[in-house]
This record gives sequence, structure tokens and C-alpha cells, in this order.
Amino acid sequence: MRRKITLFAAIIVAVCSCAQSSGFQKLDEWTKVWKEGQQTYFGYPVNQRSELHDFYEWYLSTGMDVINLNNAGDPMTDEPWRMSSHAFEREVIEFFAPLYGFTKDGVWGIVTHSGTDGNNHGIYFGANYLFNKTGKQPVVYVSDEAHYSNMRLCDLQNLEVKLIKSDAMGRMIPEELEKALDTSRPALMIFAMGSTFKGAIDDQEALNAVLDRHPEVPVFRHVDAALFGGYLPFTKYKEMVSHEKMRFDAIAISGHKFFGIDSPSGLFLCTREVYDNQNNFNVTYLNSNMKMINCSRDAIQPLKFWWLIQKVGYDRWSEQANGMMACTAYLKQQLEKIGWPCWCNEYSNTVFFKRPSQEICYEYTLALGYDERFGGELAHVVVMQHVTKEKIDKFIQALVNQSLKAE
Repeated sequence: MRRKITLFAAIIVAVCSCAQSSGFQKLDEWTKVWKEGQQTYFGYPVNQRSELHDFYEWYLSTGMDVINLNNAGDPMTDEPWRMSSHAFEREVIEFFAPLYGFTKDGVWGIVTHSGTDGNNHGIYFGANYLFNKTGKQPVVYVSDEAHYSNMRLCDLQNLEVKLIKSDAMGRMIPEELEKALDTSRPALMIFAMGSTFKGAIDDQEALNAVLDRHPEVPVFRHVDAALFGGYLPFTKYKEMVSHEKMRFDAIAISGHKFFGIDSPSGLFLCTREVYDNQNNFNVTYLNSNMKMINCSRDAIQPLKFWWLIQKVGYDRWSEQANGMMACTAYLKQQLEKIGWPCWCNEYSNTVFFKRPSQEICYEYTLALGYDERFGGELAHVVVMQHVTKEKIDKFIQALVNQSLKAE
């Protein structure tokens, strides 16, 4: 029986590896565009080296593609729903918990639909926690360069937001937080761990020092660590994403960025105390309280996370993370060598620089920005696993060629 399954899987691999036509011309043409663009996808935080090929072999060979699973309910309960992947989701949370400074007994979490879903839970849980503790609605404080999802989600949840000015490199300014702080109401802090364009990391210790000067203000701290929360735990900077060290209450991380899951997904982790102080919605047929926002939840993404833990794991993720940091330093060094204005935040894998020609921006799918303080028109590269030194050399040569044409 095992031999038959193995043979079946081999046949599927052979069929899938052939460039078959879908029968739809438009789809086939776009497939070519996507495959070509994958090689020089420099401007956005996506790992284009997916390691899920054998996951799909298993998925198809076992007939999982015709089984409907749903992760509705709490994965951290001792009675997982039978037709779900709760048991695997819980293992995923328990694997990642210590990487973010949580204890196994003191953590609660879920695999989310995206980084935005994680931020939505962080803001929702934070607002509920503070209101249930104090009877007052909090004020949300977030930097003006944080990801736009945070502002949108606060609007969705009808929460008051104060945008705090950031410095030239994109970090929230502690003095500006102190000036804006409303000491009569609780504070829901959103720390940006990787601002959208400049890859800035808010200085949590400096911002916490401001909050510590106002002990009368109850505080909830959520970290939006979509990209940086993926690789930093595997580097010497791991304390930056430690609940124990930085005192944050919740954190959101993307799965489709550093970890290379092939569609939007993520992780949301918080303390058990935070979860226990959420509003109860008892759902008897799911055998649990439904404190999370989502009802139906994807059961396949937790399986992908679990699969990658087994197949890639801590050591290889450490190699990848440190390789990315090395290539980031290399890119900045090479840009400086040719005299191309460029900047990079500490701990960041994002290098932003003077915007090159439209052709280069298109070829390398560069993300565009604008800031008068850095000369106006800018672009950036996010150094992910597929952005190798060889590809960086070709990119640098393209910039050199552009400069030669301009002379």
C-alpha cells in the first residue's frame, strides 16, 4: 500500500512539473508573467523560495484536497475539534512561543489569515483588555510611518487614534509620544517593527521609558512585527521580539513573508492573561468560548506552518535570517561603492535609495516612496531569501549602466 502511495505521489510530481496549459489563454499568459517576475521580485517582503513543494505532493496524494476542514474555535483547548487542524495549530503556537519570549503555559495564540488579521486581534484584544480593567476606552498611539492597516483597523473598531511623529528614518519619536499622551485614559500602544517603506523599528525601550514616567496610565502594548518578527528571533537581535524583555502584551507576525508560505497567513500571540480578560461568547456546539474575531478559520495554513517547522526548522531559518542580514549589508555597501545615495535602518533588511529609472523599477518590482529629506523620489529593496549576492550584482550593474547612459 505504501509503495502505491509513493508511486502515486511520484506521478503527481511528474505531471505537475510539466508546463501544462490550463486551457485558458489569459491564465497561461499571466503564469508566465508571474514566473518571470518571481526571479527579480526585490521591492516587497515576500520569500520567493517556497519550501512547500512536498507539502502539496502529500496534500494531493492523500486526498486532502477533497476534505473540508475548519479551525473554528480555540486551538489552545484540551478538546480539539475533530474535523480541524487544531492539534497542529497548537503545536505551531507552542513552537514559536519561546522564540517571542512567552512561556508555554502563559501564551495564547492562533494562526491568522494575514498580518492585518493579527493586528486586528492585537487592537481588539488590547481595547477589550483595557476597557475590562478600567471601564474606559483607550487611546491608540501609533507612528505616522507604521503600516496603514493599523490606522484602518482602529477606524473599523471606532477607536480614537493619535498619530505620533516619526524621525527621518521612520521611528516613533519618544518626546512626541510624551507630548501627545492623554494621562486620563488608558494607552493602547502599537509598536512598528519594520515601518512600511524605510524598515524602521520603533525603540520600545525608549518608548517604554516614557510610559513608565506615567504609572497612572494603564498600558497595553501590541507589536506589528509582520516581516521583522519572522527573521529577528533567529539572529543575535532576538531580544527585540521578546515579550519578557520588551514587555509587550501581543505580537503579530506574517507567515507569507520570511517563512515563505505561499498565500497570506500569520501568527498572533498574546499572554494568557490578556486572552482570559476578553469578552466571552460561549458556543456550545464548538465546545469553547469564541473570544477571537474570526468564526471559520483556515485549517490548511496551520498545517503549512507545522510542515515548515518539521522540514526547515530553527537551524535553517537561522541560516536564512543571517544570510539575509549579510546580503542587506552587501547591497548597501555596493550602492555606496557606485556613489548611489542609500540608507538602511539598524537591524533592518530594507535598503531605500534614490529612485532609478522606470525600467529598472519595473524589472525589479521596486516599491516606490517619496521624502524630501532624502532628495525626493525613492525606491527600496527588501532583501529576502531569494535576493542573493549574484542578483544584487546584476541590479548594481543595471544602475551603473543607467548612470553611463545619462552621461
